[in-house]
Amino acid sequence: MRLARRTALGMLGAALMPVHAQARSLTIAAASDLRFALDETMRAFRAMHADARIEVVYGSSGKLATQIRHGAPFDVFLSADREFADALHRNGFAAGAPRLYARGHLVAWSTDASLGRLPLADLVRDVRVRRFAIANPEHAPYGRRAVEALRSQGQWDAVQPKLVFGENIAQAVQFVQTGAAQAGLVALSLVLAPALAGEGAYTGVPEAWHSPLEQSMVVTRRAMDNALAHAFVAHLESPAARATLARFGFAPPGEGPR
Repeated sequence: MRLARRTALGMLGAALMPVHAQARSLTIAAASDLRFALDETMRAFRAMHADARIEVVYGSSGKLATQIRHGAPFDVFLSADREFADALHRNGFAAGAPRLYARGHLVAWSTDASLGRLPLADLVRDVRVRRFAIANPEHAPYGRRAVEALRSQGQWDAVQPKLVFGENIAQAVQFVQTGAAQAGLVALSLVLAPALAGEGAYTGVPEAWHSPLEQSMVVTRRAMDNALAHAFVAHLESPAARATLARFGFAPPGEGPR
């Protein structure tokens, strides 16, 4: 009888606790260009919160934003550009205004170093480049910037017959890495990842050729009272996390164009 009483009291106490205090969980929706950089900085955050269940889901920013609108259980959204985070805030799906956490950079890359060093116009028109990879511009910020850069340099018509679209920027990189495409416009952060570092060559795309990749984050409306979500945002703005992002080619927020 005493055991039953203790059990009942324990259950009552748990029921009276705030949901976020019981859960100690965090689910982060992150743009694919962050895959390696965020995995690394998450190690320190996980160590500080060893009792919490923390999960990261990677995908294209546009698709992740759509999932949040439809009720996906994400607590923090890390977008590859400001547009998708702003839209969530405007429409009431975010707990606060977006915060810039980095600036992303677009590069032309090939596993064939002789191709990767070519100017963009020469790369696009080189006969060895039968397929040219970019992320899908319908929902991937890096894909949109790739289209802008190609148009600004007068190469859009020349490249269209060669284009293959990745569902996100990580898949566009995979197309080039596996030889499904001979070159592409991809994220610097992925080319600098340990698995690819030193493979082929890349040439930076001047930011003047496209609108900036102002990478922004929001805590979602569902996580407004989730202390762990707010702690993660603070962690990503810490000097240590920013140093990790910098090693993967991300510039600090507010830095001028390259």
